[in-house]
Amino acid sequence: MAGKGCSSLLISLIVFLSSLALRGQEVELLLSFKSSIEDDPQGFLSSWSNSSSPDFCNWRGITCDGSSHVLAIRIPGQNISGKISPSVFQFDFIQTVDLSSNHLSGEIPSNIFSCSSLKHLNLSNNNLTSVIPHGSISGLEELDLSNNILNEKIPQDIGSFSKLKVLDLGGNVLSGEIPTSISKIPSLQYLTLASNQLVGELPREFGQMKSLRWIYLGYNNLSGEIPSEIGDIASLNHLDLVYNNLTGPIPSSIGNLSNLQYLFLYQNRLTDPIPRSIFGLKKLISLDLSDNSLSGEIPELIIQLQRLEILHLFGNDFTGKIPSALASLPRLQVLQLWSNNLSGRIPNDLGKQSNLTIIDLSTNSLTGQIPEHLCDSGNLFKLILFSNSLEGEIPRNLSSCKSLQRVRLQNNRLSGGLLPEFTKLPLVYYLDISGNNLSGRVGEQAWNMPSLQMLKLARNGFSGNLPEHFGSGKLENLDLSENDFSGTIPVGLGDLHELMQLKLNGNNISGEIPEELSRCMKLVSLDLSNNRLTGPIPSSLAGMPVLGELDLSENELIGKIPSNLGQVASLIKVNISHNHLHGKLPSTGGFLAINASAVSGNDLCGGDKLTDLPPCKGARKSSIWWSLFICMLVMAAVICLSAYAFVFVRKRSTGPVKKRIETEDGVWEVHFFDAKVSKSLAIDDVLSSAAEENVISRGKNGTSYKGRSSTKAMDFFVKELNTSNLESEAIEFGKLKHPNIVKLLAIFDSQKKVYLVYEHVNCKNLREALRGLSWDRRKKIAVGVARALKFLHCSCSPSILVGNISLEKVIVDPNDEARLRLSPSGPIFTDVKCFISSGYVAPEVLESREFTDKGDVYCFGLILIELLTGKSPSDGESFGMHGSIVDWGRYCYSDCHLETWVDPALKGAASGNSNEIVEAMNLALHCTAVDPAARPSAENVVKTLESILGTGTCVSRLRIPCSHV
Repeated sequence: MAGKGCSSLLISLIVFLSSLALRGQEVELLLSFKSSIEDDPQGFLSSWSNSSSPDFCNWRGITCDGSSHVLAIRIPGQNISGKISPSVFQFDFIQTVDLSSNHLSGEIPSNIFSCSSLKHLNLSNNNLTSVIPHGSISGLEELDLSNNILNEKIPQDIGSFSKLKVLDLGGNVLSGEIPTSISKIPSLQYLTLASNQLVGELPREFGQMKSLRWIYLGYNNLSGEIPSEIGDIASLNHLDLVYNNLTGPIPSSIGNLSNLQYLFLYQNRLTDPIPRSIFGLKKLISLDLSDNSLSGEIPELIIQLQRLEILHLFGNDFTGKIPSALASLPRLQVLQLWSNNLSGRIPNDLGKQSNLTIIDLSTNSLTGQIPEHLCDSGNLFKLILFSNSLEGEIPRNLSSCKSLQRVRLQNNRLSGGLLPEFTKLPLVYYLDISGNNLSGRVGEQAWNMPSLQMLKLARNGFSGNLPEHFGSGKLENLDLSENDFSGTIPVGLGDLHELMQLKLNGNNISGEIPEELSRCMKLVSLDLSNNRLTGPIPSSLAGMPVLGELDLSENELIGKIPSNLGQVASLIKVNISHNHLHGKLPSTGGFLAINASAVSGNDLCGGDKLTDLPPCKGARKSSIWWSLFICMLVMAAVICLSAYAFVFVRKRSTGPVKKRIETEDGVWEVHFFDAKVSKSLAIDDVLSSAAEENVISRGKNGTSYKGRSSTKAMDFFVKELNTSNLESEAIEFGKLKHPNIVKLLAIFDSQKKVYLVYEHVNCKNLREALRGLSWDRRKKIAVGVARALKFLHCSCSPSILVGNISLEKVIVDPNDEARLRLSPSGPIFTDVKCFISSGYVAPEVLESREFTDKGDVYCFGLILIELLTGKSPSDGESFGMHGSIVDWGRYCYSDCHLETWVDPALKGAASGNSNEIVEAMNLALHCTAVDPAARPSAENVVKTLESILGTGTCVSRLRIPCSHV
């Protein structure tokens, strides 16, 4: 008995000692992993220490089994960087390794396949490179390597992972064809290979994978037809093949997928009618077949899709009527059928039984009246019906639809008037009913639309006086043109301080132009043409800082043109033709190269050869004595008032004030773009500012400094250029005046050095400020940058191209107003590597070495993506298999939940602003389209962005083209 007891004790001792040895080995492996981590910014691994008896089961991220052996290592989203140590895969009992959403780089350790106990491996959202290692882990159930930089081909032996349930290789740069061996994984439920560079056809062998529930192969270059065998996967509930080059018809076998809930086939080249079998998928929640070449009619069989919430069929060749069955889908929220060839009436009961939030039926050939019940759900916030042939009155139901935010009914045949309730909708920020046959005296109605930003009533039959106000201080675009309005221009329009465009042309408005309009300091375009306005042109219009277009033609204006009109550099387009104006044409910037047709029909003189105006005659000659007396008087005046005359001329000058200053270092040519600055700023102030202790930043074109005037205590910024060849470009920048552009005050040029002096803006650049910015602040900044770009492209002649917009060039003032700081770019492509590394360059610009307006829009799209995600185009490897921030953004937008790609600093605000954030990303991706022709103009960017950021209702994750948001 004693012998047996000793034997048992000996065995226990051996087991105990073995366990201690194994635990010691596991400590060493964990510390080996820690040593491979180069940076742990959040101190996640601080609890991992090599004490005398470490209890590693209590270390953060470590889970042990009952025998105190490492069972799991979970360190997701901690921003750790470094390599993955092979020690991670040397634990005998480990089942789970989750190192996702960090900054790990290098290759996946090759000893991964020796870890036979592993069941769950997640290395997604890192910077891992090279190929997927060859081999297999027999018990592995989850393999997630998505959003890395894995390249080459998917290995053929991927099919040897016999127990795999989840395979996600999306968001890499994998090439080649999809290996058919994947079909040999009988347990696979989730397959994601999206956003790679895969080619070839879809394997027909997919039909053998009876456990599949999710297939996502979008954003590749797959071709050929969708195989009919895909209809054999009875368990499938999510099929997504978007953004490929798939052709041919949709196979009718898809109708066999009785469990299918989501079917996304948009952005392919599919043809023929929708198979009738698809309308038998009674569990379908979202159906998106948009942007293909599908044809035929949308059948009434759609009534069988009683669970359908989202229907996107836009951008096809569908004909016939909109099926009345759509009105009987109780869960329908989003209906988008725009840009087809649909005809007939909109179903009368549409909206009566469903929960509609978005309706877009625009750009078809629809007739009849707008149905009464569209807003019965009380949740409709976007109604887009433009460019059809709809007639009749705007339904009373819409006039009481308090949820409406965006209404576009333009270019139809609507008639009747606006009900009083329609002008009091509280959330409408965009209202366009132009191009109809509407009538009535809307000026006599009480307007109270506090959210209104854009109002277009143009090309209708409205009459009577203009409205005194609209109940909104946010109005930015007001178009009441081509109606039958009469009376005078209300002075209250001068209180619209956000107004950027005002069009009252083509009416019967009389009286004088009110001075109060000059209070609209953000007004860029003013069109009062083709009315019956009288009186003189108010001189106060000359003080509007960003006015770019002024049309006063076809009126009855009298008197002389104010001599200072046109002195603001932004005014580049003026039309004063066919009035009763007389006298000399001003020699200010806006009139220097004016076309003859823009001044004809008056009694004007002067100007250059382009105007065809006669030269102005001098005073009649009198007697010799009288002439001598005048000459003597003039001489005396010149002698006595020369100083005053000098100052006066400087103040009246339309171009920059030029000076020549001699110093010990040489002669400086100085251009002042503000007369006050010429008195406050001395050459010594600029030279003393260009010192090392004042450096703000350094770049390839020069160094920036902060400076201060010694006499007037005026703060400013100085940029030292490396070449004087950019002076002419800088002079053009000095003429620009816009609230979203930093003013260039002066240029100092010695032929050896060039200093640009900018106004002082007490703030950080957007790169520095981004981390602490809320969503509301980012929205305001995005709009400001877009407006600056629109001004440069649309209001300058010729248009000014920025070329290298980035967060460093955007200044954010204390009021969160974005200010774009322009500096001459010069031979920007002399250092191509440096330019590429910034990430802010459109592909075609890099190839042609020439800046373009669509290249600027591309850069703005990058800025918008960065505002939304917090990631920079220069982050490089952090985009994994996606080569750039744009490719990564496209993948995330289509495949990931909002929370996975939005900037972590915005996650608290994302839940209440998801619709704005998603649609802003949509716009950003349109701005960064590969084809420049597919990108919107700067003007459309502003319109779209302003309309997007006026919404607040949260709906399902939608894909809405920027032209229709």
